[in-house]
Order: sequence, then structure tokens, then C-alpha cells
Amino acid sequence: MKKLLWTLPLLLITAGGVTLFVNSQHGPTPMGQAGAQPVSHQLWDQQLRRFVDVNGMVDYRGWKDQRGPLDQYLQLLSENPPAPNWTKAEKLAYWINAYNAFTVDIILQNYPLGSIRDLHTVPGIATIWHESFFEIGGQPTSLNQIEHGILRVAFEEPRIHFAINCASLSCPVLRAEAYFAEKLEAQLTDQARLFLSQPLRNRISPQEIELSKIFSWFSGDFTKTGSLIDFLNQYVPVKIQADAEISYMPYDWSLNEGAEVPL
Repeated sequence: MKKLLWTLPLLLITAGGVTLFVNSQHGPTPMGQAGAQPVSHQLWDQQLRRFVDVNGMVDYRGWKDQRGPLDQYLQLLSENPPAPNWTKAEKLAYWINAYNAFTVDIILQNYPLGSIRDLHTVPGIATIWHESFFEIGGQPTSLNQIEHGILRVAFEEPRIHFAINCASLSCPVLRAEAYFAEKLEAQLTDQARLFLSQPLRNRISPQEIELSKIFSWFSGDFTKTGSLIDFLNQYVPVKIQADAEISYMPYDWSLNEGAEVPL
């Protein structure tokens, strides 16, 4: 997850049965052939259950040595982008899982390392999130393209910020299961409640709230239908007062691995 200072319109064009998201900043992102069946996320689900603990900490060392199933899943994603006939939930689950899976992939490619920001070293590339290090439907694609060119624009679902994982301690945890269309609504709601309940990431009381910088970076995503506090009150156990003082916590970019940490 990376702050982006612009949001650009997304257009749809269709050629030869393939629909492209067209964004002047991020380039075209393909959708698959009409009639294609949704991708199965079972391989990804199995890997997450094996290498991610209940606190969202990742066993990158073990995963690096046994990444065959992950490679199979990444190839499946690359060769089968969402088709126009997929439901909104099927497309959304695909892109969230793709973001998370390719993030894990780039960490494993470079492991060991202390932070994903250690990878901001490619000449001419601003950050690792800008690097097109994988392909979707034959098109070079970046994590920024998925997050800012597709997820934030095409779906208008603020809870995606609690589902995509940037391999860092302050990021919402990597869920120890894949996202599936048939239970996506419940999963996104659970992620929102979980993220807001963890003192490592947010501290909530009726009169004072210390929030993740995610709520500052992407404030517009959370305030399209009301105030930020209105949004938060949908998912927190204690009601926040409308005049509560708001501050933002430092963001810890350390890699989300190792022993369990207090949440």
C-alpha cells in the first residue's frame, strides 16, 4: 500500500472480446475473454493458511523454500484476468488477492530483507510499487496500477485499504485466508473491525482517536458519504464522538515477519 497523490478516471474499451481498463497514468490493464470462468483462489488460500499466523505475521523464510504452489497461483492470475461477465465480487476478490500474492512474491524474490522499502532501488523507478514486475493478461503490471488504477477507481470500496497488505507491520494484517466472492462482504467487514481494534495500528476512544496514516493518505476514500468519524463508527466497538480529537500514528515499515507482536 502506497500513498498516491492523484486519482484518474478509468475508461473501458472493448476490442476482440478483451476489455481494457484504460488509465492515462497507469496504462491499460486487461480483462479476460468474455465467458471465462472466475479464477480459483484455493491454491492461495492453502498457502496463506500454512505460512501466515493468527496475528498476520508471515513465515517468509519457510515460504521461500516451498513456493511452488505460489508460483502456480501467480501464473493462474497472470493468464486469467477478470472477464466482463464476472460479478463485481469476483473481480474485487481477484484484484485483492492478486495485490497480496504479488506483494508476497516480490518479498520472497528478495528475502531476507528488513522492509519492502529496501526494494526502492530500481533505476528510473520511484518505488517498488511503481515497478511492473509481473504481467496480467500479457500486460506489464505494477502494484500501484492494481491499487490506484483499478481497486480505488473501479470499485469505490474503502474497505479494500484493510484487505491489501504492504508486507509491513503498520499495514492491515495479511489475512490467513484468500478472499472469495461468496464471502467477500463478511471478510471486508471483519478486516475493518480487526484493523480498528488493534492498538498497534489504531487507538480508539470516544473523545480521542489515534489513527493509522492510511486514514490521512486516503481520506477522500473514507468520506464520500459522510465524515471520517461516521465511517469509523460503523466498525468500532465504542462510539466515537463527533468532536473527537484526531491524530495519526507513525507508520512502521518493518517487514511483517518473525515472532508474534502485540496487536
